[in-house]
Amino acid sequence: MIKFQFTFAVCLLALGTSVALGQNIQGSAHDFSNDNWNTTGQICIVCHTPHNADATVTNAPLWNHATTTATFTTYNSATMQATTGQPDASAKLCLSCHDGTIAVDNYGSQSGGSHFISGGPRIGTDLGNDHPISFTYNSSLASQDGGLHDPSTTNSGLGGTIAEDMLIGGKMQCASCHDVHNGSGFAYLLRKSNAGSALCLTCHDK
Repeated sequence: MIKFQFTFAVCLLALGTSVALGQNIQGSAHDFSNDNWNTTGQICIVCHTPHNADATVTNAPLWNHATTTATFTTYNSATMQATTGQPDASAKLCLSCHDGTIAVDNYGSQSGGSHFISGGPRIGTDLGNDHPISFTYNSSLASQDGGLHDPSTTNSGLGGTIAEDMLIGGKMQCASCHDVHNGSGFAYLLRKSNAGSALCLTCHDK
């Protein structure tokens, strides 16, 4: 128990994670500590490590997991003003399990891996029917689109503006809507409640 508390505390301190009282990654969908393939019994180590981390991916804090090299089919629409490309930065980290090409247990010094995500959480490499990610969301895009709030001035409901609280490097990414560490405690690891489409309507003016 002492080992777990120390490891978890180090992970939180290293990442600067803000965890809401009573809500954290422990017991969430991203807690793999009790899975039979995780022989360490630790939570953080599947994604993060305090030593010998992979620093090749932008915005990858102390990354410890194999990173996807897949080529993705991205979302496209005649009415979309944003320019999308291949997933980058933190989105690649999410997809390094959720695209189904990398095993969840392919982390640290372990190679290969045989435990892949299945079912609903497995998004695959065709993102054509998923919310677009890795695109720049700024005042210019909001003005061109006409159906988006200005991220630099619109309150996110999380304490600051959309740009401050939800964008990563000025881009919409998976973590714009999902909190991988379950800090808010909402279903599907959402960053805020989507009751009445509240999360969607934070950015979309409909």
